[in-house]
Formats: sequence, structure tokens, C-alpha cells
Amino acid sequence: MDVLARITEQDFSGATGELPAGFLFASVKNVGREDVVVNGVPLAPGEAKSYPFVGKGYEAVPFEVNGAAQLRVMYIL
Repeated sequence: MDVLARITEQDFSGATGELPAGFLFASVKNVGREDVVVNGVPLAPGEAKSYPFVGKGYEAVPFEVNGAAQLRVMYIL
């Protein structure tokens, strides 16, 4: 196990993916022009959502980005 946490930042467009199981903190923001779906919930353009540190890792969180939508994702493992 690594001593230091690993930060990953990515942009997704036209893709389906997920935040990996075991992440400690995550933030997602819709920076596109259409809704995206994060964990089954629509996220309108300009809206953001975070998963704060709760003392243990999260399960994987799926997301779906279609059309002109773009999702900016940052998570810490």
C-alpha cells in the first residue's frame, strides 16, 4: 500500500465510466452543454457534486456522458 494518496484528474466526453472502488474523495463537474448522469442522477450543465471523505473508501460510482456533455472528474485513491 502506498503511503501517499494518488490524485487523478480527467475530462470525459462521449463515454461511460466510473469512479474506481476505494476512492477516498471525489468531485465531478458538468463542464459541457448537456446533462450527464452520475450514480443514476442527472447533473445539469455547470452543476457539481462531491463525495467527501467519510473515513473509508467508497464503492465504484458509475457515470454516463453523452452528446455534447463533458464531465470533469477528480478523485483521490
